Amino acid sequence: MSVPIPPWSRVDTIMFDMDGTLLDLHFDNYFWRVLVPETYSARHGVSLRKALDLVQRKTDEVYGTLNWYCLDYWARELDLEIAELKRTITRKISLRPNVEPFLRALWYTGKRMLLITNAHPASLEIKMNNAEIAAYFHRCISAHQLNLAKESHGFWEKLQGLEPFDPERTILFDDSLPVLRRARSEGIGHVYGIHKPDSRRPALDHDEFPLVEDFGELLPGSEQSASGGLAS
Repeated sequence: MSVPIPPWSRVDTIMFDMDGTLLDLHFDNYFWRVLVPETYSARHGVSLRKALDLVQRKTDEVYGTLNWYCLDYWARELDLEIAELKRTITRKISLRPNVEPFLRALWYTGKRMLLITNAHPASLEIKMNNAEIAAYFHRCISAHQLNLAKESHGFWEKLQGLEPFDPERTILFDDSLPVLRRARSEGIGHVYGIHKPDSRRPALDHDEFPLVEDFGELLPGSEQSASGGLAS
């Protein structure tokens, strides 16, 4: 699967999503599809089937909104200690292929490196404490700081008030189609999707955006002359 090398010489700001982009989405899928229903079933004395249906119904109701990502919201809705529950499975947090070498290589270019995630601040903290990649970013921003999900109209414009950047000279890596579409519509110059966000689930199959399977494909190397190089 061939992925076009980004035009690095025309990029000043590099933005990454977290879950499904830098981190294997298996953690989150296991958490919400297995651990949360099982815990709800045991805590509230309902069948696992009823717990699964309830969690699915409630997530469908707020899909695409900030509440969908909000640990405080789910703690209230499910009467569970969601953040603490996440901490019980931190062993499942893992990086996607060649993430750290890629981040390290880009860091040395001097470009602005940002982590832009819909994840709740508590979830962001848990992931960064265990994945140990926070040092590669000039700033880690949760959409909760802007009270707007990344796929919502106006998010990327509002982000500029918090972190100034030139949209045309910005690249975004994100596994979410709605987020990529919104970013493109709001002027982000270069957008890349992820081919297999969850290592244990089927890969995505679309040609709407270039899909990164392994960040090693985009490492600085012999392609520099063809791609415009990695000059700052």
